[in-house]
Amino acid sequence: MPAMPKPVFLAAGAYTVSLGPGRREFNPRTPRPGLEHYIRSSGEAVLAQISDPGLIDEGVIGNFMAARFNRQGHLGSLMTIVHPALEYKPALRVEGACASGGLALATGIKSVLSGLADVVLVMGVEVQNTVKSLYCADYLAGAGYYAGERKAGPAYFFPGEFSVRAGAYGAMIGPALARQAMARWYKNAVENARLNPAAQEYHNTVPDLLAQGLTPPNPRTFTEHLNLSDCSKVSDGAAAILVASAEGYRRLGLAREDVVEVAGFSQVAANLTTPPPDLTEQTTSRVAATRALAMAGIQAEDAGIFEVHDCFTISGLLSMEALGLAKAGGGAELVLSGATERAGRFPTNTGGGLVGYGHPTGASGVRMAVDLWMQLTGRAGAFQVPVAREHGILASMGGNDKTVVSLVLRR
Repeated sequence: MPAMPKPVFLAAGAYTVSLGPGRREFNPRTPRPGLEHYIRSSGEAVLAQISDPGLIDEGVIGNFMAARFNRQGHLGSLMTIVHPALEYKPALRVEGACASGGLALATGIKSVLSGLADVVLVMGVEVQNTVKSLYCADYLAGAGYYAGERKAGPAYFFPGEFSVRAGAYGAMIGPALARQAMARWYKNAVENARLNPAAQEYHNTVPDLLAQGLTPPNPRTFTEHLNLSDCSKVSDGAAAILVASAEGYRRLGLAREDVVEVAGFSQVAANLTTPPPDLTEQTTSRVAATRALAMAGIQAEDAGIFEVHDCFTISGLLSMEALGLAKAGGGAELVLSGATERAGRFPTNTGGGLVGYGHPTGASGVRMAVDLWMQLTGRAGAFQVPVAREHGILASMGGNDKTVVSLVLRR
């Protein structure tokens, strides 16, 4: 895999509160902020960190289903509400299911690599608490092969899809071990989220998180192998960050210690119409990670901090294996060993991840990049890892492991 053709950097990240069930201020019976609020809030927080918004050359926004959740398309043009300097600049919206934010990052990186832009404002946004849960599940089923899978699938489509994965994984390593590891992933996620004021689970006061995570799944009311604690929540939020060349970030008044370098990246898509080749492996995630790591010239175990797409706890376990940090079936033992905790060897999803921070679908990939940028530049506040790290790895996944963007970032 070739190295990056030229240096590309991430800088000036920010994200909003992930609003939804669990946040004290969330009330489904009262009006709540819309797309404009989240786009403006995250974008303005980025612009407050730079010298001149007029130096931004382009905009890219990741979003999955605003046309259904909010009846609003044309989000590239909506980005201009952040600042008058964005008027008449190139801007577009990209979509790749839950990897929409990751695709926005990849698009911004390609623009800078092409030489057509020195600074790209990359955003991700989703406002999902606009419909009842069953309608929400149906909208989100569009991240799968709707015509071929939805009709015969469960009412809660993606929890059902990943329940099948959890069942297959449990059959491979033992259902009790799988349940213990998924419960531990949930516990870690919420403990990290309790340190992140923007996280959806920030206000979680459950005294025994492990016991809650160990609650047996109830297939009569939900799924056979996942309980509600295994799931990321329906969320509203946005995230933003700048992708810049070396010349670009210097023009913005930023120093080298303010930015992180994109050492490697990969964007991979698999056939949406076919089932996963192996339910116990996130094959597309493995391919994407392997290519990004090869471009960066490092092994996964050389990295110090990780952001993976834990839309469900089982996906968290499988993501660790896809990165090569554990062999097939070894993700459970890795998590149970404490290696993925904030003070562990491979601190993962330190701001809460999708299970803890929340999963505003189109924003998640960008939010993950912001958390890595904060960790690598020492800006993560209460959830800063105790030991400085040199590299971070991001894995943004869409659908049932069908679109994946993987980044390797260097301090």
